Amino acid sequence: MRSKGRGTEGVLDGKVAVVTGATSGMGAAMASRFAAEGAAVVGVGRDQARGERFLQMIRRLGGRGEIVVGDVGTADTNVKAVERALSTFGRLDILVANAGSLYLGSVTEISPAVWEEAVRTNLTSVYFLLHFGLPRLSQSGGCVLITASIGAFKAFPNHAAYCATKGALVSLGRQVALDYAPKVRANVLCPGPVDTPLIWESAVAFPNPAEAVVEAGRQTPMGRLGTPEDVAGLATFLVSDAASWITGGIFTIDGGATVR
Repeated sequence: MRSKGRGTEGVLDGKVAVVTGATSGMGAAMASRFAAEGAAVVGVGRDQARGERFLQMIRRLGGRGEIVVGDVGTADTNVKAVERALSTFGRLDILVANAGSLYLGSVTEISPAVWEEAVRTNLTSVYFLLHFGLPRLSQSGGCVLITASIGAFKAFPNHAAYCATKGALVSLGRQVALDYAPKVRANVLCPGPVDTPLIWESAVAFPNPAEAVVEAGRQTPMGRLGTPEDVAGLATFLVSDAASWITGGIFTIDGGATVR
């Protein structure tokens, strides 16, 4: 896919997207790519300073953007994001539920309060975005993209809440694809070891965190960590009209990590 520039058309021209977790990692890469391809992007994040940097990034690309700062695990933040897209850009075409956190620990180590927080942030947040966003998607068709993880299929040490919630997202994405077709397409991304702040947080579960991160990339058949831009490329295709007959798909993007 080519980035939008003078004299060219982007593959997302005229589209409006809401992207949660847009101020760092894979969410920031997706938002940047969407903007470069002509979409207006409403980003959602927790931190005001990162939100300002998000807007600067979008503007440097010549794109249109808004930021909603808040806790994605609350209904109010998701309502604000949907309404901001409609009030500022006049439509809503793409919902990207990307925000998530780790909450490390085994089942017996995680307190009930932390478990509930993990479910709220990683799973209920997606419900809120879809609950409020799906009815407002463009009448010409809309698209949902959910970021899960290969943790939906593969266990990792002391990732009980993370893997459980990511597995639930796979099922939720398939359900949305069934219930809202043919108007809405819904697909799920399952990234593997991608070089984002999250993988470095995850590595604290290992005796040597830095070595664990390096080894995670080395052990993939492709021999390296993924980049946020790797994921953004697939995400952009899946929300574009080029993927108009793709729904209910579960897409691993992991350098081959799950084939071993």
